[in-house]
Amino acid sequence: MSGQLVVQKFGGTSVGSVERIQAVARRVASRARAGDRVVVVVSAMSGETNRLLGLVAELSGNPSRRESDVVVASGEQVSSALLSIAVEAEGVPARSFLGHQIRVETDDAHGRARIRSIDAENLLQALAQGQVVVVAGFQGCDAAGNITTLGRGGSDTSAVAIAAAIGADVCEIFTDVDGVYTTDPRIVPHARKLDRISQEEMLELASLGAKVLQIRSVEFAKRYDVRVHVRSSFNEEPGTFVVPEEARMEDVLVSGVALDRDQAKISLASVPDRPGLAEKIFSPIAASGIIVDMIIQNGGAEGHTDVTFTLPRAELSEALALVSKIGEDIGAGDVRGESDIVKVSVVGLGMRSHAGVAARIFETLSREGINIQMISTSEIKVSLVIDEKYAELAVRALHAELVEKESPS
Repeated sequence: MSGQLVVQKFGGTSVGSVERIQAVARRVASRARAGDRVVVVVSAMSGETNRLLGLVAELSGNPSRRESDVVVASGEQVSSALLSIAVEAEGVPARSFLGHQIRVETDDAHGRARIRSIDAENLLQALAQGQVVVVAGFQGCDAAGNITTLGRGGSDTSAVAIAAAIGADVCEIFTDVDGVYTTDPRIVPHARKLDRISQEEMLELASLGAKVLQIRSVEFAKRYDVRVHVRSSFNEEPGTFVVPEEARMEDVLVSGVALDRDQAKISLASVPDRPGLAEKIFSPIAASGIIVDMIIQNGGAEGHTDVTFTLPRAELSEALALVSKIGEDIGAGDVRGESDIVKVSVVGLGMRSHAGVAARIFETLSREGINIQMISTSEIKVSLVIDEKYAELAVRALHAELVEKESPS
């Protein structure tokens, strides 16, 4: 069969109005008429998920997660059907599918479910009949048939997972930006769009606050070798390809500077320093579903130590209550929570083979009078926790030092 097998994902902004849905339909129909077999994955219309969650919150302060998923999943049901109607209005046959209709099977963790398997038979049959397939992203069903949702950004994950399941030639992620940039162009207007970025670098950037791709979608792409193309839904220009690592990629020192504002930290002072300390603190936190990021244990007074860790800002209140109880149980001193911090990260494959990057980072922030509270490193990244008020200054300074100075003139 001629043409490519393509999965295209359009986010909420791209389908945020009837006019935008029609624009997407024209684009999809054009691709189908050119001979490609097209699967489209859509998010809910812009703002719809928040509206639906607001309705749930008006009714209950502690709603059933199962019922919340049923409500929230309706947003993608609407947008997928509307886009299918719009594609048919362009003269191209189309059919919409919900998550349970193509059997995106997940675990039963409502609100943050993980995909276990995809039965793509119905989808492939529709493609074989010459139809454009429009899939409601962000949703699936558990083994018992209950509707589940994949968490914020889950439509990216749906798209890449479907691309893996059907062996697509490419998975195109259409967004309101036209690719992956060396940093947020709203902070550094002359940030540069990357033609290509490695899956490993993209995975780091996605986990460190870059909002272009959802982290689980990058994990799927890396695991199943899915070729991903991030591009704008508002123009026809090429975007950024997310690809397996290539030899020349290490020639570039730094690929991006990421900023994560969704950060908070909790500190336990004067914790008795004895074996099993970390388990007593972090096992209950893990059991509650709270995600811990950076952890630092400092030497304190004799026989005691201080422990500090970061976590998503939205979980600070719940975690602080839990950790305060843990602190009492283990005989810790003061327990404090702070939400006025951010994480700034520098990512690049070139950091493996170029010495002195960390020193340049520290020198740059020192010149700007920015104090570093926490540091975390890996082969290809350095992450720093700093005061929130210095967030944009730090990004601009590090981008100027490590990206702009290294770029070919």
